[in-house]
Formats: sequence, C-alpha cells, structure tokens
Amino acid sequence: MQRNYLKVFILVMIFTSFVVVLSAQPGNTELMNAIRQVENNFSSLDHRLDVIEKNIDDLLWFERVGDVAFVDKIYITGPPPAKESNPTGQGAGNPLKFWSYVFIPRDADPSKKYPLLVFPHGGVHASFTTYYTHIIREMVSQGYIVVAAEYRGSTGYGSGLYRRIDYGGLEVEDVDASRLYMIENYEIVDKERVGVIGWSHGGLIGLFCIFDHPEAYRACFAGVPVSDVIARMGYKDDEYRDLFSAPYHIGKTADEDVAEYRKRSPAWQVDRYRNTPLLIHTNTNDEDVNVLEVEHLIKSLKAAGKENFKYKVFEGMPGGHSFDRMDYRDARRIRLDIYNFLNAELKPPKPVRNIRELEKAAYRY
Repeated sequence: MQRNYLKVFILVMIFTSFVVVLSAQPGNTELMNAIRQVENNFSSLDHRLDVIEKNIDDLLWFERVGDVAFVDKIYITGPPPAKESNPTGQGAGNPLKFWSYVFIPRDADPSKKYPLLVFPHGGVHASFTTYYTHIIREMVSQGYIVVAAEYRGSTGYGSGLYRRIDYGGLEVEDVDASRLYMIENYEIVDKERVGVIGWSHGGLIGLFCIFDHPEAYRACFAGVPVSDVIARMGYKDDEYRDLFSAPYHIGKTADEDVAEYRKRSPAWQVDRYRNTPLLIHTNTNDEDVNVLEVEHLIKSLKAAGKENFKYKVFEGMPGGHSFDRMDYRDARRIRLDIYNFLNAELKPPKPVRNIRELEKAAYRY
C-alpha cells in the first residue's frame, strides 16, 4: 500500500514538472485549461479530506469528554447566504444550514436551569475541534452548558459551507442562532445567564455578538481577538489577503473597499458596544493577531467613553497566540481568572475556586 502511494506521488511530481515546462510555452490554451482542472480536483480533494478529518474528530469528542458531558451535534439554520450565485434560482434566499456542537453536564438536574456559554471557534476557515477538549471539560465540570456553532465558512463540511464565509458578517448571526436554538429547545438553559467566549476569530465574533445583541449576553470574554481587519490586511501576506478578496467572500481588497473592512473590524465599531461586562486578553508575542490590533480596540473603547470592560496585556507569554489555551500551569491560572470573571456574572452551580479544582476538572486524574 505504501509503495502504491509512493508511485502516485512520483507520478504527480513528474506530471507537475512536465506541466510547468509546457505551460511556459505560448499558445498552450488547452494545457492551461487542463491545469486549472487539476487544480480544481486538488481543491475538491482538500475538502473531502477535511470531511474525513472532521468525522474522526467527532468520534474523539465522545471519547475525550463523554465521561463528564452528554455530547450532541445539532443541525440548525442561520440567515440566508450573503451571496447567491443565482438569486432567482430554486432555493435562493433559504436559510443557511449548519451544524453546532452541544455539551451538557452529565450530572445536570433536568428540573433545574443552567448557564449557557456560546463558544465560536477561531480561524478564517476552521472548525470546532478537540483542540478545546480541556476547556470544554473545565466548563461543563462547573455546570455550564456549551454550544459551539460550525458557522458559515467552517471546514469539514465540503466546499458549499466553506464558500459561504462571511467574516465579521452573517457568521455572527449563525452563532447567535445557536444561542436562540438552545434557549428554545432546552428547558434546562437559563436564558438570563448566557455568556459568549472565544479566541482569535472567535473573539471577534464574541465582540460582535455583544455589540449587536447586548440584551442577550450577560458577559463576554474575547481572547486575542481579531480587532482591526484593515490593519490585518497590511501585515499579513497575499495568501491571507486572498481569503477575503475571493469572489465568494468580500470580493474586493481593503484598498478597493475600506468601508467594508472597517464594518467587519470591532476596533472601528465600538460605538455599538452597550457595556456588557467584557474581558479582553492579548499577548505581546502573539504570532497571529498582532498586539497592535487589540491595543487599537482597547484605545477605541476608552476614547468612546466605554467603562464596563477589563483588559490585560500579557508580556511575552509562552505559547504566543495560544498562550492561555495551553496545558501548562500558568495558562491554567489565566483561565481561572477568565472563569472567575464569567462566573461572577453567570453563576454556574460548581464554580472552580483554585488551580487544583481546575486541573481536576480538565484532566482525568
């Protein structure tokens, strides 16, 4: 089997080299069309591999948190797509369908109500994976119910959902739709005790959730949040910028439509913040979200006279972008501070009080 894979790899490399040489010759239209077809086939293969990876990771969720949580995956709807290839075609304008994870403490009493944490994942194109195992365990062990939406643009569900991406746009409404679903379908969810927590791109979504739906959330934690998409376009490379200017997404560069990128940047939208309790973390050695973005957000909140937010700028913490999601003890101490902030507003039945309790919640020992 390994030899067969090796043969395929060698053939692909030979074909690729042959194509590169021939494509340099003028007038090879048919060849260029063939190259584009090959590229499309590889793109389709990427999505199929993402689906396989997602299915495997879904099984791991049950193995890794099944002892402390009931795990489910629900199929729900959000607003119609931001763009339709055929706006008058059959099915155009229908709500977008997507999956969401649900985690419910195994010891939950059906006669009682529990706080809900809405947990959007990070990444421009990513998904909610078992990377967050220890954090989910920490949350449900305290008595939180958690919902994590695989909002439009997420990977693992084919090219259709991937190409529905609407960064800082309708994806926010997908995440809020997961909150509404939980309230309407799970009687044990207390609609008066709902918080939102997210890191990176998920932090941006969390900020927009409280900007656009201040009445729905009692607290928000935004970790290393993408805060200024305009600045981001300046310090990222062309491959990253292409994700946003793709025809199925914004369709223009920041230079061509700065107002659109501004609309999708929390640092430029702080007038929409209505003082929901908010905690922001950033790290000076973050290799993904440059600290300057979050500093812009913080300065904008201050300049707008907003008062009900807290923040901390960490200096060179190990882990960079992932510094407070890591498994070392200093990261757990930071998460304990995050939970103390959320717990003060959301009142879970079994809040962690110290590092030892947090470690017992996260790890099986």
